[in-house]
Amino acid sequence: MNKAQLVEAIADKVGGRQQAADAVDAVLDAIVRAVVGGDRVSVTGFGSFEKVERPARYARNPQTGERVRVKKTSVPRFRAGQGFKDLVSGSKKLPKGGEISVKKAPKGSLTGGAAIKKAAAKKAAAKKAAAKKTTAKKTVAKKTAAKKTTAKKTAAKKTTAKKTAAKKTTAKKAAAKKAPAKKATAKKAPAKKATTRKAAAKKTTARKR
Repeated sequence: MNKAQLVEAIADKVGGRQQAADAVDAVLDAIVRAVVGGDRVSVTGFGSFEKVERPARYARNPQTGERVRVKKTSVPRFRAGQGFKDLVSGSKKLPKGGEISVKKAPKGSLTGGAAIKKAAAKKAAAKKAAAKKTTAKKTVAKKTAAKKTTAKKTAAKKTTAKKTAAKKTTAKKAAAKKAPAKKATAKKAPAKKATTRKAAAKKTTARKR
């Protein structure tokens, strides 16, 4: 049975071929979108559709027998429900007319059910918690970096202050060394005056002679 035959099979039950085609398209579209998004679509008594991750592996080319590496991929998987299995195995008889009697699916089971919604909520909560932890770590790191920078600046200021004090001390010592030299020069000045007086006295003596 292909899609067209499936539409024809349910056309009388849903009020026409167009309505049946729209119903089939809507159901298939909902299942495909849910599975691609990572949700598990479960219909009680019929089966479930889900997305399965296949790791990278080695396989053999059936034509050449050559060993080929297969990349990691995702594939859809269908698991038949117990009611479906029982009908196929023959443990339960398929009714001749009317609809197959299966257990009523829980509300929301076609889109994954409450379990999927809870799982999605848990994932969202986990992501938020991880984001909060990351933000807290970044804040602590920034504060630590700021403290280190402040400590470095303070140490640099202290070093500069010590250097300035050392320069002042050196300047004072140099000034103290220069001061005695000036005093010695001042003391030598009167000796020059005495020499001038002696020269004047000699000239006076020479004139008198």
